Amino acid sequence: MNEEGRGPSAEPLLALIGEHRESIRTALDEEQHALLLTRLSALAEAPPDDDMAVRRALQGVRLALRPLPFDHPVRDALDGVRLVAAPPGPEAVTEALALINLLAEPVPEPVPEPDPTPDPTPDAAFRDDRAPDPLLREPALSAAEATARCGGAPPPELIRLPDPPNGDRYPEFQFPAGGGTPHEVVLEVNRLLLADIDPRGAASWWLGGNSWLGGPPVSLLGRLPDHELVGAATALVEGE
Repeated sequence: MNEEGRGPSAEPLLALIGEHRESIRTALDEEQHALLLTRLSALAEAPPDDDMAVRRALQGVRLALRPLPFDHPVRDALDGVRLVAAPPGPEAVTEALALINLLAEPVPEPVPEPDPTPDPTPDAAFRDDRAPDPLLREPALSAAEATARCGGAPPPELIRLPDPPNGDRYPEFQFPAGGGTPHEVVLEVNRLLLADIDPRGAASWWLGGNSWLGGPPVSLLGRLPDHELVGAATALVEGE
């Protein structure tokens, strides 16, 4: 326990990353891997006396690991690792710097697979079951459709997933099924999850299992009171 009695700080998660660093590098794509390095750097550089900076840095590392497969040991353990605003000790900073160097080592380039034939379907909510990324296999709106539904440029807290072959995708669950602007509770939760800087982490939270709620948050939209979804996201951010 730390001196405030709020649970362990960053060291347990960093140790877990170090233990499984090779499989993490294999499981994350180039963009996700770069994001993890950035978040570890932010943790190593966070001023120990800036409570909010440390809280955001720890949360950033946690969200950067959300794209890992659900059966990966680190991904599976995330909900059990409490990240709090307590300043990381010297061991955490040293470990973060060491992990940056280890994870930054070059890895063999995978043999590229042929791109699938682009889907000729015009702008519409769609699911691409051929996409290698599970997040891109979820139903989504095109940028044009999201703009139309929002009545202008989509707000920054709306999850936007880049998809070079087809253009940006906005996961469909963020909007009411019958049409209309985004769910207010989705926007509120996305702000907590820093969706503007980590859209993949926010999408993974909505679509993945959640021990706090007892199921994927996306399946509980409209079934649970909004404040319970917000509370679950707040618990993740605050490490409760």
